[in-house]
Amino acid sequence: MSKNKHAELLVIGAGPGGYAAAFRAADLGKKVVLVDRDKVMGGVCLNRGCIPSKALLHITKVMDEADSLSKMGVTYGKPKIDIDAIRTHKDKIVSQLNNGIASMAKARKVEFVQGSAAFESESSVEVKTGNEAQSISFDQCIIAAGSSSAMLPGVPKDNKNILTSKTALDLENIPKTMLIIGGGVIGVELGQVYATLGSKVSLVEFLPNIIPGADQDIVKPLERKLKKQFDSIMLGSKVVEISEKKNGLLSVKIEKGSNTDVFEYEKILVAVGRKPNTSYLNLKATSIAVNKQGFIDVDNYQRTSVSNIFAIGDISDNPMLAHKATHQGKVAAEVACGEPSIFDPKAIPSVVYTDPEVAWCGLTETQAKEDNTPYSKAEFPWAASGRAIAVGANQGKTKILFDDESKTVLGVGIVGPSAGDIISEGMLAIEMGSDAEDISLTIHPHPTLGETFALTAEVFDGTITDLYIPKK
Repeated sequence: MSKNKHAELLVIGAGPGGYAAAFRAADLGKKVVLVDRDKVMGGVCLNRGCIPSKALLHITKVMDEADSLSKMGVTYGKPKIDIDAIRTHKDKIVSQLNNGIASMAKARKVEFVQGSAAFESESSVEVKTGNEAQSISFDQCIIAAGSSSAMLPGVPKDNKNILTSKTALDLENIPKTMLIIGGGVIGVELGQVYATLGSKVSLVEFLPNIIPGADQDIVKPLERKLKKQFDSIMLGSKVVEISEKKNGLLSVKIEKGSNTDVFEYEKILVAVGRKPNTSYLNLKATSIAVNKQGFIDVDNYQRTSVSNIFAIGDISDNPMLAHKATHQGKVAAEVACGEPSIFDPKAIPSVVYTDPEVAWCGLTETQAKEDNTPYSKAEFPWAASGRAIAVGANQGKTKILFDDESKTVLGVGIVGPSAGDIISEGMLAIEMGSDAEDISLTIHPHPTLGETFALTAEVFDGTITDLYIPKK
């Protein structure tokens, strides 16, 4: 084993948080070594998650839009699906971004080492690459090792027809029938991809609603769309048994209350969440504290219980989102370099990149009711938006929650095209402590979907002219 490598700062994991931390530290003058199990940087988000899924969602969104144009007088022929070409397109996008990150690492003189890192002590790790291993010592370390797909107990192992979010994006083929287990973000996004490409998709969710983190009035337009696209949506139901049939199909026993039904599917996608990758790191060689959920305990500076070791992203806490990891990575890097920095956001946005998109940030109405938090609410239906009507998005809605006393923004929920872009305005409002008047007096361009944010504030102020709201 070679023991001749030393890093002023070692970063374990080259996902969005890890490479952001490495690059920021390098910009601040640190000698940085970046380690990842993959041969390329970018992590799950770039290589097997956010980016390839959005590439596929864009394709399916355009397909759906082309189909909907028939109502506007434009008719196209039935689309021809070339799955190999679609896969190549997806892979090309990923490769392009991989190359971009590699170029930025080279420009910053960040050394990239491919291999699996495990702690030897609180100042060194062993990195295994195939049959070879090397020891890397460090002054400081940032753990950005991410998370992995969680699996249901009792699911047959090593069955190529049982997919995770990773393997589902490989697009080996388009199955005739597919069951999605889990009605969260990943489940509905990938379910919509496969349904649009031709699969007969069913979805089963243990909870009574899909996208449980969002307010259900915001989710409803998406749910209505999915009910048309999917063969069935089974809520309040759970999978109790999966078995392999001789004909290659998968037999699934699904329980709802006292009723049990058995269905057969060509493929199953398990999308029941993710778990932090703490088990791979040999943390027992350190005194790093880990909580019951498997997350590494950190403070607002992203420091672990070991002063020279930091943790960021999925491995440190929920929500498991790339943009959260990126910000935490910069904070950890800056603190490691002696810069004043802290991770203390007022909110973190969430987006479901389906058609229609669903986005929210800050306090949800569900949370407010559960916590007995006083609030006022204003909504603007996109059925009153000229732009939304023009693009067939009249099912959309913008909702803002305001503090009863200060009238500042507490939370925002949006459903409709580009909701994921518009939600950034909500985030800025929360971070800046904007009130309804700040928003309503900010002139928004017309006609846009973004102006629905200002119009919602006008509803709250009672200055709206695009709707008639009788005075109380």
